[in-house]
Amino acid sequence: MWQQILTYFYIRKRKAGEPTNINIKFMHGMNRISLFIFLLGIIVMVIRLIRG
Repeated sequence: MWQQILTYFYIRKRKAGEPTNINIKFMHGMNRISLFIFLLGIIVMVIRLIRG
């Protein structure tokens, strides 16, 4: 799971043998956006908890 997340955020390079087509690229792009929004929501919740 962590390897896939690192790949979404371009921290880890993809393997040379992995298939690449437009559908997979769109899927990874949508997953990347959803992870960013999720992390942003977690950060907002933590800030609200700290401020009380």
